[in-house]
Amino acid sequence: MLPGQLALVAAAVFSGAALYITVAEQPARLRLDDRSLLTEWKPAYKHGTAMQAPLAIVGFLLGLAAWWQAGHVGWLLGALLMIANWPVTLFAIMPTNNRLMATEPAEAGAESRAMIKRWGSLHAVRTALGVVACFAFLWASLS
Repeated sequence: MLPGQLALVAAAVFSGAALYITVAEQPARLRLDDRSLLTEWKPAYKHGTAMQAPLAIVGFLLGLAAWWQAGHVGWLLGALLMIANWPVTLFAIMPTNNRLMATEPAEAGAESRAMIKRWGSLHAVRTALGVVACFAFLWASLS
């Protein structure tokens, strides 16, 4: 079933990008000085958002379509996990994002570093949601 397989692909791309940010990009940027850390985080955040936000919606919609066609609960579960990234982002991560975006690099210091560390922990939740959605879609695909 094409919608389901495309949902799995969307979830896998989302998860791969999120995992890369969590295990490679975030640890690397934390080695920078405070000013460079904030300077690097801002455009990386914008680029990541431009890619991950649509993937979460596409994965959700395709998962719903697959569930509607096949009726397997795995498609619905995966779809809900994909769209759960939106409220997690809006309510848990966005306040930190907004504070970081409002901070000028010249003002960077221990507080902005702590916020970026917190952002990384919150972003790991999105990574986990994407990975679990992949497993739900894979389960439905194999059933």
